[in-house]
Amino acid sequence: MTAQSPELPLAAAFPDADREQWQRLVEGVLRKSGAAEATGAAAEDALTTALEDGIRVRPLYTAEDAPDADAAGRPGFPPFVRAGRATGSTVAGWDVRQRHTDTDARRANEAVLADLENGVTSLWLAVGDGGVPVTELATALDGVYLDLAAVALDAGADFAAAADAWFRLCDDKGVALSETAGTLGADPLGVLARTGRADDLAGHLEAAAGLARRCADEAPRTRALAVDALPYHEAGGSTAEELGCSLATGVAYLRELTAAGLGVDAACAQLEFRYAATADQFLTIAKLRAARRLWSRVAEVCGASPAARAQRQHAVTSTVMTTRRDPWVNMLRTTVAGLSAGVGGADAVTVLPFDAALGLPDAFARRIARNTQSILLEESHLSKVIDPAGGSWYVERLTDELARAAWGWFQEIETAGGQAAALGSGMVGERLASTWRKRSEALAHRREPVTGVSEFPFLAEAPVEREPAPAPAGGGLPRVRRDEAYEALRARSDAHLAATGSRPKAFLAALGPAAVHTARATFASNLLQAGGVEPVHDPVSVDAESAAEAFTASGAGIACLCSSDALYAEQAAEVAAALKAAGARQVLLAGKPGERREAYERAGVDAFVFAGCDAVGVLSSALDVMEVA
Repeated sequence: MTAQSPELPLAAAFPDADREQWQRLVEGVLRKSGAAEATGAAAEDALTTALEDGIRVRPLYTAEDAPDADAAGRPGFPPFVRAGRATGSTVAGWDVRQRHTDTDARRANEAVLADLENGVTSLWLAVGDGGVPVTELATALDGVYLDLAAVALDAGADFAAAADAWFRLCDDKGVALSETAGTLGADPLGVLARTGRADDLAGHLEAAAGLARRCADEAPRTRALAVDALPYHEAGGSTAEELGCSLATGVAYLRELTAAGLGVDAACAQLEFRYAATADQFLTIAKLRAARRLWSRVAEVCGASPAARAQRQHAVTSTVMTTRRDPWVNMLRTTVAGLSAGVGGADAVTVLPFDAALGLPDAFARRIARNTQSILLEESHLSKVIDPAGGSWYVERLTDELARAAWGWFQEIETAGGQAAALGSGMVGERLASTWRKRSEALAHRREPVTGVSEFPFLAEAPVEREPAPAPAGGGLPRVRRDEAYEALRARSDAHLAATGSRPKAFLAALGPAAVHTARATFASNLLQAGGVEPVHDPVSVDAESAAEAFTASGAGIACLCSSDALYAEQAAEVAAALKAAGARQVLLAGKPGERREAYERAGVDAFVFAGCDAVGVLSSALDVMEVA
């Protein structure tokens, strides 16, 4: 073997491949799998994945698919797709921001100090109804060097009182406001979205503008307003809908601030945008890149100078994606989300503790949350590269398509009179609800799996108990979770366990040898446990003669046939009839019935379970017939 000639690139040793060759290979795979009979571009389309917002992800991207390279610009320059600063996060990493919601000021202070001593660089502190009382802000921040650690306040409708308390605290400690950094968290439209109350919106907007003027004059490193897109994400909105709502909110605030006397550049400097980061890493990366591009365009049209068009971003791991059952898996979800936020270029990142959905996080959960970011920064060195996803044909195309979809929704909101009007008329709520209904259907059919909940649940796991967290503000947009339908089923099972000492049970009537029935028995067991139904697979195999006795001995209320299509044709009808005669309130069959549906139903089969079936509907019906309240 000879050394590669410097004049001859390694790739030159391989023949060029084109898209048509790749498509022919795809055709062959599809024919062998029986998944589709398609040729050429149709074969490629068969592997396309549909996302929300009308976006379709193709299996292959080439340079032809990427938008114009000039559209992304350069890091630190408009349209800021690649980074808000020329250096990105390479100098000091992104801001590691931990959230605190404890209402006890002394306990909150202990947690705050522990975080700051162990890797956290800024604090996101809930104040007022959802956190420490405004009057105890000084206690919660006792021992914190306010000129070193940035503080982001989250006080909802109490933002003005919280800001006054903050200013007094800085004065009492002798810390000049010019030395502090963070955000005062004024977000009147966010409060409207959360509570549905618009009775004092004008007064809140006026108060926010007053805080912005003071920050512009006295605290140039502190931003007065937060453009919080989390209410729209947490109400079930799509990525484009979250972005569009944030743009409309930002525009509304620019109008208020400029009307109050601030210049466009100064008004832009008073806004920090907050977005959700999910375990869909590429969509999160594209979201943050698209958000900067969109806001740069808005600021440009409003007359902002190039340097003022950069969007300040705070990314928070999604509460919609986290689960209450098997919460340990949330560590994996938040790790991917945190990675995506960092790669996407967020200025500040909050990784919520894995147990946040259960109540107040404990010390271990907070430690894991902050160490997740420490590993991403210090060991994985994610901040050492500016826009590491940039140049990927897939990411660039996804960023472009997402930006266009979001811009269309933003224009709809503006046409309706702006964000306040769109919220007040119900336009935003109806749009988000429609999106969530479609996603809920995918969750119910397990087309969007939730590990530990709809897939691979563990019924015997001891529940994780936490002290209740403050109740979030209500009355406006709802708060949804991916696990909510399955959580309701599991709650019914838990109540049955508490009342009777056992969970509702289903007997797996497996036909034939293990090699024949194991795949479907495993599938049925997984599905049943997702609804809190305990599967009983004993004996390993039954037939028409033994099924009735085995079912009675199992103590189950329902039964599920599990085997191959061939054995179903031979035995299913007879076994189903025997199970019904033995008292089975419902008989399921694992697999699609095909042409034999009527015969199976006449024999006593009530429903069929298979990949893509309505799992929530089947499980709810099973609990109903077993009289599980």
